[in-house]
Amino acid sequence: MNWLDLRTSRLILSPVNWQDMPDILALKTDVLTFSSMLGGVRTSWQVQKEMAEDILYWGSHRIGIYTVRKHIQNRTGQFLGITGIHLRNDNRGHALRFALWGWAQGKGYAREAAFAVLSAAHERGYQRIVAVTKERNIASRRILGSIGMNVEEQFMRHGYKMLTYVSVLS
Repeated sequence: MNWLDLRTSRLILSPVNWQDMPDILALKTDVLTFSSMLGGVRTSWQVQKEMAEDILYWGSHRIGIYTVRKHIQNRTGQFLGITGIHLRNDNRGHALRFALWGWAQGKGYAREAAFAVLSAAHERGYQRIVAVTKERNIASRRILGSIGMNVEEQFMRHGYKMLTYVSVLS
């Protein structure tokens, strides 16, 4: 464990690194898992480019994308997915993101991981965090609402109604 890792009772979140590439490549190129994500399923080249950007982001911002793994008896377990903070390229600000394997969904892992990252971002001085999801993505909307984020804005993107959620440090 390094000082940037986050722990919950069931999870260990660690900053992404090149050793995570096989897991992240499998997740982001999986049609069933990633087709509903913003930007959709990635190519191998896109995943490698995003990994490089994610690692650089950590160096500049003291926060970024984490792997989400089960925490089993003081050791890191099975890869469940990713979560974290990244600056959106549409000027909406620093955004919370999460994506877990389908078999890991519905167990509270995404909520637990997203809340840990949101809390860490606020603790590190990030005043305003957003999250963007499709209006029809009820699962993501439930998670964002359950961690205290509120709808701030609606907009259209590629024919989909999108919702921007926000959490502001008070």
